[in-house]
Amino acid sequence: MPSTEQTSNGSSPKTYPLIINNKEHKTKSSFEVKNPSNGEHVHSFSSATIEDTDAAIKAAEKALPAWKTLPPNKKRDIFLKAADLLESRSAELQKTMSKETGAAESWAQFDTSLAPEILRDVAGRITTLSGSIPQTSQEGVSALVFKEPYGVVLAIAPWNAPHILGVRSIAFPLAAGNTVILKAPELSPLTSLGFVTALHDAGLPEGVLNLIAHSAKDAAEITNHLIAHPAIKKINFTGSTNVGRLIASAAGKHLKPVLLELGGKAPAIVWEDADLDAAAMGCVVGAFLHGGQICMSTERIIVHANIASKFEEALKSAVAQFAPNDSPEPVLINAGGVTKNQSLLSDALSKGATIIHGDAQAGTGAKMRPVIIKDVKPEMEIFQTESFGPTVSLFSVSSEEEALRLANDTEYGLSSAVFTRDLARGLRFARGIESGAVHINGMSVHDETALPHGGVKSSGYGRFGASGLEEWVRTKTVTFKD
Repeated sequence: MPSTEQTSNGSSPKTYPLIINNKEHKTKSSFEVKNPSNGEHVHSFSSATIEDTDAAIKAAEKALPAWKTLPPNKKRDIFLKAADLLESRSAELQKTMSKETGAAESWAQFDTSLAPEILRDVAGRITTLSGSIPQTSQEGVSALVFKEPYGVVLAIAPWNAPHILGVRSIAFPLAAGNTVILKAPELSPLTSLGFVTALHDAGLPEGVLNLIAHSAKDAAEITNHLIAHPAIKKINFTGSTNVGRLIASAAGKHLKPVLLELGGKAPAIVWEDADLDAAAMGCVVGAFLHGGQICMSTERIIVHANIASKFEEALKSAVAQFAPNDSPEPVLINAGGVTKNQSLLSDALSKGATIIHGDAQAGTGAKMRPVIIKDVKPEMEIFQTESFGPTVSLFSVSSEEEALRLANDTEYGLSSAVFTRDLARGLRFARGIESGAVHINGMSVHDETALPHGGVKSSGYGRFGASGLEEWVRTKTVTFKD
């Protein structure tokens, strides 16, 4: 990791630089990064101006011609070496991530362990990009279809799974021959610096990957400047639907393509023939893993009426095992997340919802334990709002049609789960649920590089994962007379 600079006195938290052209880039101002678990100012990070941003764009433009023509085996070797470096540095990376985001040790371990696998998987796919030689309708004329990188790509990654989603945001564009500017989340910029440094140490050439960050107050100005800049050819963003709409709107104004992976309101359907204990644990982990701060988190549990009372007891048992009262409280990214969930629960309870597990108003600072409620109705805010926290609602239905109506009665469509021993029924549900993924007898939180990943409706468009390389090349048709 690059050397650090202390602020005004020796005991002050360190200030970390941007990385432009593979070099430390210091700025005139910085912003504080605090540990949400205790409010401690753990370090500061350099805050980019328009001038700093333009320097990153210039570096990426300059690096593009050599990078896009670099043989795929050489790109592959850089990715594989970077994966090894990430693994060797995992303890340090986990420590940084936990300080910046308040993540539990188990989540930090998972996040850092999957990131190297993304690099290895993408490395193995680099040579699969290929064009074609189609038949033409004109006699004596032949054609070639090339696949070429877009150019300079803007990647915007979130804080909740900073290694997985950060590495994913840059690996696919880089592998396809694009150069990248990574706009790090202001809540976890040092985590982003960790994996960017690993790629540079692995041999990524100067300017191919540049890291910028900025204070929250400068977000709109810097982001709009990046999107509008003529050198930026495509954008990927993972984050909230509200911000995704703003980015899509700005990109649309400049006719630039965007890959968006946004929010979710994932349903889990539990049918009467399901293994209730396994389904209950799948719903609990799917709802409360990482404090529910995952875009694929289960937010609606839809259970058949014939087993509703039995499943409710199984659910209570599962949550007691997964998050016992004597275990540490889950830490959300900030106190605002707790306030939001408490407000959603308060509104629901005032309109007739009841608590199955937990305390709707318990929670101090950024810490909050899981809460399960039932008797939720459409007029309650929690029915439609993504909680992005440790709350989940339980519903009872009597038919497959009713289950599907409830599962689809949301603007979101990222992930979902179905629990049943009848595969034919599970596949019927899978065809009917409006989401980018359906996991039969598995929790809604499921993402791997071997599979396409993305949503429908307000959960975004475009796909990471197995089809991810194709997202980052465009075709060029060439015809010639024989």
